[in-house]
Amino acid sequence: MITIVDYKVGNLGSIQNMLKKIGTKSEITSDPDKIKSATKVILPGVGAYDSGVKSLKKYDLWDVLNEKVLVEKIPILGICLGSQLLCKGSEEGELKGFGWINAEVKKFDFKDKTFKVPHIGWNYTNLQRQSKLFKDMYDEPKFYFVHSFYMDVDDDSGLAETTYSFGFDSIVEKENIIGVQFHPEKSHKFGMKLLENFVREY
Repeated sequence: MITIVDYKVGNLGSIQNMLKKIGTKSEITSDPDKIKSATKVILPGVGAYDSGVKSLKKYDLWDVLNEKVLVEKIPILGICLGSQLLCKGSEEGELKGFGWINAEVKKFDFKDKTFKVPHIGWNYTNLQRQSKLFKDMYDEPKFYFVHSFYMDVDDDSGLAETTYSFGFDSIVEKENIIGVQFHPEKSHKFGMKLLENFVREY
């Protein structure tokens, strides 16, 4: 059973539907007690950074997630805003993130106006090292992105880079903590394979 954290920022049904396609049961919940018993968690999210932090705290999920991830070491997958919240903070807001990943979230700012903000559409990932997340992955994996901010990692937790004018960290992985800037639930066979590997390999 995969526990999908519901803190009222995003469409969680599409993630649950993708998990169903790979034969995995999941539960969408904002109940801290249910998350306390979780064995594997997905933290999705779209929208503003500070709103995400406030919402997690409003539903009493912040401390629960810290306990599950840092003490119990359960696997967690952050998606889009969920991946950015794994970091220390963001140029978008003033509140601190979880800080599990030594990274800051920065805004795309291009002098070359051929690169639009937000970065929307399909793009490739360049894997920096081996990972179970990409076990038996299809050739030339590409994923669907929608974001105006990106993760800038300061340690060796960067797993993959994507190029949009310049290379940015599109996947992070540090022990039991994984974050992806793109939307695997919108990324067809590539996203399905990535979610399948998260479910079965961690």
